[in-house]
Amino acid sequence: MSILPDLNGGKVAFGAEDSNGKMDAVYVKSLVEIPYNISVLQISQPLNSAEAEAPTAAPTLNVTAILSKQGCKAFSDLLIASGAQTTFEENVDGGLTVFCPTDAVINGFMPKYKNLTAPQKVSLLLYHGIPIYQSLQMLKTSNGVVNTLATNGANKYDFTVQNAGEVVTLETKVTTATITGTVKDEEPLVVYKINKVLLPRELFKAVLKAPAPKGAKVVADGPAADAPSDESVDQTADNNGVNKMDGGRLAVVALSLFYGVVMFS
Repeated sequence: MSILPDLNGGKVAFGAEDSNGKMDAVYVKSLVEIPYNISVLQISQPLNSAEAEAPTAAPTLNVTAILSKQGCKAFSDLLIASGAQTTFEENVDGGLTVFCPTDAVINGFMPKYKNLTAPQKVSLLLYHGIPIYQSLQMLKTSNGVVNTLATNGANKYDFTVQNAGEVVTLETKVTTATITGTVKDEEPLVVYKINKVLLPRELFKAVLKAPAPKGAKVVADGPAADAPSDESVDQTADNNGVNKMDGGRLAVVALSLFYGVVMFS
């Protein structure tokens, strides 16, 4: 700040150091005076200085540009074409986590993607973003269901984060994707590469878990042909004996009658 005390009328003038000698304000009165420490003076108007102006806010991170340079160009192109990029960029400043299928994965998925309606395409893409910053360590320690940018009232569009050691997976009831790498991790934005497109159950049929295979039914051996018991064998023998005896008696009676007839003839 420049001070010029010798103006006409005994006034003291003040000007910014970079004002090229222009005095913008004059002294009005003293407000506070603490000798050898501080004095507060009132001047006629504020002093303007380019150096003193508030710094300009840093530009919002360009999500699609970051994706395009890191092996996620196909996904980035879909965000731009569908208009979903706007939602992603609106959420960056408050914290954003993006799960980006690699170019090869997107290219393989395109036949299914083309069959979706425009709103469904947007929902599918928004399903790949979480509206908070989640570092890899956070994901490992906070397993469970998470909402996405596509979550809206009854349309849950959520999935489950799980980890086994260093491997973090995203389970959607339709498919399970694995985080394969980190594209960018600089709060408030983190971007991960994943090996599959996340398929929400709201758009795709959930895969029913195959029931546990039923054990082969053990067919009970049918009762074997009953072997004759000792008792039945004995009974049969007795019956045969009785039959033989009855037959013998009949033969004797017949012979007796025959001889009787002969004798009286």
